[in-house]
Amino acid sequence: MAPKPMLAAAALLFSLAAIHGDGAVAVALPGGSARDIPAVFAFGDSTLDAGNNNGLVTAVRADHPPYGQDFPGGSPTGRFSDGKIMTDFLVEALGIKGLLPAYHSASGAGLSNADAATGVSFASGGSGLDDATATNAGVATFASQVADFSELVGRMGAAKAGEVVNKSVFLVSAGTNDMIMNYYLLPSKHTLDQYHALLIGKLQFYIQSLYNLGARRILVAGLPPVGCLPLQMTLAALRQPPRPQGCIAEQNTAAERYNAKLRKMLTKFRSTSPGAKAVYADIYTPLKDMVDHPQKYGFAETGKGCCGTGLLEMGPLCTDLMPTCATPSQFMFWDSVHPTQATYKAVADHFLRTNILHFDD
Repeated sequence: MAPKPMLAAAALLFSLAAIHGDGAVAVALPGGSARDIPAVFAFGDSTLDAGNNNGLVTAVRADHPPYGQDFPGGSPTGRFSDGKIMTDFLVEALGIKGLLPAYHSASGAGLSNADAATGVSFASGGSGLDDATATNAGVATFASQVADFSELVGRMGAAKAGEVVNKSVFLVSAGTNDMIMNYYLLPSKHTLDQYHALLIGKLQFYIQSLYNLGARRILVAGLPPVGCLPLQMTLAALRQPPRPQGCIAEQNTAAERYNAKLRKMLTKFRSTSPGAKAVYADIYTPLKDMVDHPQKYGFAETGKGCCGTGLLEMGPLCTDLMPTCATPSQFMFWDSVHPTQATYKAVADHFLRTNILHFDD
């Protein structure tokens, strides 16, 4: 049986995470330009956080080595990976800019209006759709992220916002932290279906808020195969030793159920929101395919992260005192929850091919 301090530490770190991520190759755009997509705006959790948590008083941070060791320049930026994250690959492939920056820059001075108008990330590692998730982690709630975007729209002015907002891509990825922290880790007063309904109801409200601010091209990621996260598998083994190796089937089934409900909500939202192109982004299928067929992606390891033992370390436990694997590109996960940039690259390509390049179809 695991010592209580270890479980307590894992419990704290649980709220840090949310998986998603993954990979991509260069994608040729129709006409060779991204003139119809002027910006990308990201909202959600650590898989989209480009450094917004750096200035917060929270343990949910990735602004220290070995995070960022494969990022250009080799310095940690607050991205929860060894290098770039999905949104960086998206804006590069769309020809917008090389990286998607955090709205709250490390200097605290913020970005210029011109920089912000071509896209930023408002996402905060450890956040979720349930305010309790973000509050417990000491990070930005989803509501505060939407408020930041509203502030940016005001800074742009009506004319510039009119040129940019309704043609931009809005990427939303949240919910994993809620399920891990508030349902699997801590006792819940809700049944699974009740908590799904609560989360999807909040998500619908936030999507409506973005729509009211002018967003039309909205890409909403579902849950990943939660039961395949190294941290989840490790804690399950500690709670119920011995347990079979591999993903936790019941958690993956629950994620699939949530995703089906999310698709239904988005269909209804589109029917009542003129001009809305709010579409489901399937993160579950490509990530599960990586676990099941790692060789297709050049992976040698999908069951543990590159940092430390790869079983529990992430955030404040993944430091430069920990050894790291020699070849992160052969690992699906960088730490016990977050993907490597190789994984992020593959998922970015998936989203481009299946969703983003079809917004005008």
